[in-house]
Amino acid sequence: MLTTTVNNMTEEEQIGVTGSENVVLIGKKPAMNYVLAVVTQFNNGAKSVKVRARGNAISRAVDVAEISRNRFVTDTKVDKINISSEELANEDGTKSKVSSIEITLVK
Repeated sequence: MLTTTVNNMTEEEQIGVTGSENVVLIGKKPAMNYVLAVVTQFNNGAKSVKVRARGNAISRAVDVAEISRNRFVTDTKVDKINISSEELANEDGTKSKVSSIEITLVK
């Protein structure tokens, strides 16, 4: 997997590119930072971009997808929305479930 680091973002906030799959992982930064990442992926020739988030960032992921397709790349549409839950280990060793979403935008 090839991962590009932009502006010292944490792992959750990086933009990952896997083969022909373009993925924007949503973190705690403002939505417009991620909108720029989505628009950049489409401008670089991507046919589809996946917006992924989990937990409290899910609402930001929906905002990023909607802002991207309504304001900047108006010829895109939502192809798929996948929702799931992931089990993560807490600092104290216990496990908890966290919701996640993946929104696929296509040109």
